[in-house]
Amino acid sequence: MRSLFGSIRSAVSRISLAPRKRRPLLFHCVILGLCVTGFCGCAAKPLIPHSAETPPLILAPASAAGVVDARSRFREIYCAITEERGKGMPDYRPCEEALARLENEAPPTGASVDLGVSQSLLRILIVLGVGTKCFDNIIDLRMTAIDHLARFGHEASVLEVEPLSSGSRNARIIRDAVMATPEEGRRLVLLGYSKGAPDILEAVAAYPELQQRVSAVVSLAGAVGGSPLVNPYDPSVLKLLQKMTGSQCKPGDEGALESLNSGVRKRWYANHALPRTIRYYSVVAYPDPDRISSLLKSSYDQLSQVDSRNDSQLIFYDQLIPGSVLLGYLNADHWAVVIPINRNHPLLALHYVDKNAFPREVLWEAIVRFIEEDLSRR
Repeated sequence: MRSLFGSIRSAVSRISLAPRKRRPLLFHCVILGLCVTGFCGCAAKPLIPHSAETPPLILAPASAAGVVDARSRFREIYCAITEERGKGMPDYRPCEEALARLENEAPPTGASVDLGVSQSLLRILIVLGVGTKCFDNIIDLRMTAIDHLARFGHEASVLEVEPLSSGSRNARIIRDAVMATPEEGRRLVLLGYSKGAPDILEAVAAYPELQQRVSAVVSLAGAVGGSPLVNPYDPSVLKLLQKMTGSQCKPGDEGALESLNSGVRKRWYANHALPRTIRYYSVVAYPDPDRISSLLKSSYDQLSQVDSRNDSQLIFYDQLIPGSVLLGYLNADHWAVVIPINRNHPLLALHYVDKNAFPREVLWEAIVRFIEEDLSRR
């Protein structure tokens, strides 16, 4: 029986073997591994327990759920950027190694890809997941997405929500931030990573005024359908996270984990309609098993009780927004697609987060260029 506390004991024993000067940072990294989305109870119990508290559901191909398959065009854009920027880009990986290829992907369109300065400037507000604000010393998006997108004229910034609060509370924060954002002729894109995606979806569904301000919503490894990992969770772990990371990790309403419960998310979609004036996009993390970092192996194995096609935190089909445009599947685990631990803390990446390297600049540029092209057609 592998409990949460067993995982903590194992992590602490690994910390004790690390050089003393690295232990404080390593401890924070391990707590992040245990707390960002994978608060697991006893792995011997079903991750999705038997219950009648569920709306009627069906598992169907994405096309049957109104999802537009744009993988072939996104691959063209992503590969063109990879070829143009070359091996000089950080964390270089050939296109076919970075993008997973699932069956039935359409052939290339043959259309050209414009890689110059943008003619249709976007403002991208990024909403991160559970606890990420608590780890400012580990997570820094400026050195990856934000500075790179600025080279082509786009403005990107992190929209700060409460890292331990529920989706409904963060939805109000997102609403207020969007309404306070100046309208300067730029289309506004909300991009949600992990829990940031359902927080954004709750915001656009709850506040009609956002429909006139937001052009697009992107789920990047988003917890759209929640995660079975948080179904048997212990709420006291949020208090542990706050205590261990300090005052920058505000408790809020402490509803973050309940918001990620897979049953809660399914019931939310059964009772809420997403506004169709906004265009939705989904980018899914779908790693090969050997692309999972050592620190995330435990949660990957636990989630594999339900489906081994997971990124260590989320099953691949739970990352898709219903009715969205599917851009692609990334051969990377849940952290690698966004959190640059390998660049900020290479010693941690060497031993614990050892599969964290991913060409994030290429990924973010490809997402934005696809959205530009798609919105201009609409």
